Amino acid sequence: MNILRSISTIAPAKFSKKQAEKQISSFHEKIFSLQHKLYADSSHPILIILQGMDTSGKDGTIRHVFSCINPMGCNVKSFKTPTIEERKHDFLWRIYPHLPEQGMIQIFNRSHYEDILMPTIEKSLPEELIEERYHYINCFEKQLQASGTIIMKFFLHISKKEQDKRIKARKKDPNKKWKYDKSDDKAALQWDSYEKIYTQIINKCGEETPWQIVPADQKWYRNFFVANQIINKLESLNLKYPS
Repeated sequence: MNILRSISTIAPAKFSKKQAEKQISSFHEKIFSLQHKLYADSSHPILIILQGMDTSGKDGTIRHVFSCINPMGCNVKSFKTPTIEERKHDFLWRIYPHLPEQGMIQIFNRSHYEDILMPTIEKSLPEELIEERYHYINCFEKQLQASGTIIMKFFLHISKKEQDKRIKARKKDPNKKWKYDKSDDKAALQWDSYEKIYTQIINKCGEETPWQIVPADQKWYRNFFVANQIINKLESLNLKYPS
């Protein structure tokens, strides 16, 4: 089942930009307060994973949702094409050094899921080896959770029409042009392949640590959605300052 095609990429009809913007300031205050307690309490490591098509807004989500966080309690890591050194090791080797310690929030801008996505797109690994990676990632995340790490996985869900619009904007806007790469156009032409693989990732790696599929065509709703989910999770931990 193609779950992505059954989920809208835009905000619910009855939810307005004005409503979201009205709440986002209070969300920032809540996130700051909760993160302060998390850091002081030092009992929960938080791992936030952001995945999505090119131009889906991973950088923008980090900038707008987490701008209120104390940098001492938060790290961001972007996983790009593996380096020569990283290729000499198991594909999860480069992930371990960036896992969060207790009291810290670690954000992955792309993640270990790139090591399923790109080899499948590029056909650089045998299918049976890629299939094993699904299993390894499930075991990896299960082990992290067993040791106390809280994992939140967000797939930023945009439409092909919106992606085309954003790629064109990158080419024209002087403030965005630096982000444009020729590979953006190539990836856009492979939309169906990317969508199929992401559907498999969500289906095969979503039981232990479910994915939150974020309608992301409208940036204001994307930011609202992610911030709201993070607040709900942090509030559920009943964080307290140490006595």
